[in-house]
Amino acid sequence: MKLSRRSEQLAESATLAVAAKAAEMKKQGIDVVGFGAGEPDFPTPEYIRNACKSALDAGHTGYAKPASGILPAKEAACSKLKRENGLEYKPSQVLITVGGKEALFLACMALLDPGDEVILPAPYWVSYPEQIKLCDAKCVILNGKESNNFKLTADEIANAITPKTKVLIFNSPSNPGGFTYTPDEVRAIAKVVEGKPIVVFSDEMYDRLIYGNQRFLSFAACSPQAYAQTLTFNAGSKTYSMTGWRVGYVAGPEPIIKAMAKIQSQTTSGTATFNQHALAAALNGPQDAVESMRKEFERRAEYMWQRLNAIKGITCVQPTGAFYAFPNIVEAAKILGVKGSLAFSAALLEKAHVAVVPGEAFGCDDNVRLSFATSMEQIQKGMDRLEKLLGSK
Repeated sequence: MKLSRRSEQLAESATLAVAAKAAEMKKQGIDVVGFGAGEPDFPTPEYIRNACKSALDAGHTGYAKPASGILPAKEAACSKLKRENGLEYKPSQVLITVGGKEALFLACMALLDPGDEVILPAPYWVSYPEQIKLCDAKCVILNGKESNNFKLTADEIANAITPKTKVLIFNSPSNPGGFTYTPDEVRAIAKVVEGKPIVVFSDEMYDRLIYGNQRFLSFAACSPQAYAQTLTFNAGSKTYSMTGWRVGYVAGPEPIIKAMAKIQSQTTSGTATFNQHALAAALNGPQDAVESMRKEFERRAEYMWQRLNAIKGITCVQPTGAFYAFPNIVEAAKILGVKGSLAFSAALLEKAHVAVVPGEAFGCDDNVRLSFATSMEQIQKGMDRLEKLLGSK
């Protein structure tokens, strides 16, 4: 049986592959410290779980009506975006999706034709290039310099724009880089695309998880022009520890949202209705749990960053958002007698029983990604093992 070209050209998600390999080793009785999956280790807050139970008890178990999302969830998304991001949207400008990943996929399907170009900053989230491939569009990958914390400048983006540029993907705070663009940097990039026939995909999944003196600015909030050409993506997954609930949302120009909803109606028919009620409760309810999680992630970020930079052969940009560190391992790989992030990650798993994600999957083969969305005890154990394997500076 011959499989389709599009299925054969897709790469497996490296993050899920690492988690699966580590899980297999754990089944064999091996004590593996896993820094792979980007999933909060906190339970979903109780008030959100209770909202879902209430929705189930109230009989909200049928198809969502409309498929694009129930009104309470859309209204909650509008309230959140106004309250926290300074963005005014109507429910007709919002789509509720099966996690943030479906929202991004629907946007690609609604906007991209074969030959269109998408500017994709690297390091990038693993699914971006694969979703673009599915549309037969072209990735124009721009590598951010480590000396600039992996961030692109407005000039670098301006120089990459061609008449074929259809989309700019913008992700801050970054998965996998853990870096965050400042408000001034966001405004400068917004100026570059202003007035051009380019749609910005602003992936803001980690907008509540920022550390130190960082300040967050939504891309669409830069100007009326930026608002008119930006899709703002978010979800319950990271902020409220709702990864398994598969409920996200996107807001933007109504014609694009309608086109995405049309594709959604012929594919998933939307996410579970009772989970949409849970999302509404999450966005409208008390935010104390979010701040508690943010503070703990900030503590772990500082600890992991300091420990990594004390290990021989490793340098690491300081994480300012999300829950990832993205260290450079070129010299560390030499110590182990290997080359590249894949071989380095395999050596770590074999020799130290520490699971990390190869940076090759994110467009940066000199680096690996470590998630600190795990307990401090596990982080300490993992750092001790790395230090024992590679030595200290």
